[in-house]
Amino acid sequence: MKKQHFLKGILHGIPIFLGYLSVSFGFGIIAVRSGLSVLEAVGMSLFNLTSAGQAAGVGIIAAGGSITEMILAQLTINIRYSLMSLSLSQKLDKCFTTPHRLAAAYGMTDEIFAVAAGQPGRVTPWYMYGMILISTFGWCLGTFLGASAGSILPTAISDALGIVLYGMFLAIIIPPARKQKGILAAVLIAAAMSTVIYFLLPFISGGFSVIICGVTVSALCALLFPRKESEEKDGDPA
Repeated sequence: MKKQHFLKGILHGIPIFLGYLSVSFGFGIIAVRSGLSVLEAVGMSLFNLTSAGQAAGVGIIAAGGSITEMILAQLTINIRYSLMSLSLSQKLDKCFTTPHRLAAAYGMTDEIFAVAAGQPGRVTPWYMYGMILISTFGWCLGTFLGASAGSILPTAISDALGIVLYGMFLAIIIPPARKQKGILAAVLIAAAMSTVIYFLLPFISGGFSVIICGVTVSALCALLFPRKESEEKDGDPA
């Protein structure tokens, strides 16, 4: 039974693997262009499995930011995974003990959460491990290929390939922003705040800029565009 669940997780993780392979290629290029070695780029992908967090982390490292700045930026960007974990806990099988929960938390990404939450019935640890394994392999492999290519390709080509990661971010925000004015407002306000800080407050580092924009826009949009109770129930994947 464990083997069947594990293989099912791998099978369901193949589309995630393919998506991660292409997107992390762009991250690998960005990482080596920011001064990281190929090994360091792959290590970041292996131990900090989060595209937005990694992109911000590379920027902080390149700018010589402090460890405090790095911790706060990662906490602000990745705290959403705690909410995803709480939501997914409603679907976990009874054999999902605390050690299993801690192990599965390592691979709680947006895509893995979406696939797991959409499964009928309960989710087992071995299903999660299979999906996390193949997905993480794709992310690390893409990072390795991108970092290796970025260190030898001409600047013009690496610049073009480096936008893949940012293309993924646009693909994430554009569809919901077209449907919900709250999301569109959050994107526009965050972009405006980031621009103002970059040009008018250059003494604020990139890492703290992310923190300021993220926290401020989240609080502001929560007040201006609160979700109704009926909408929350309709959107509950459990």
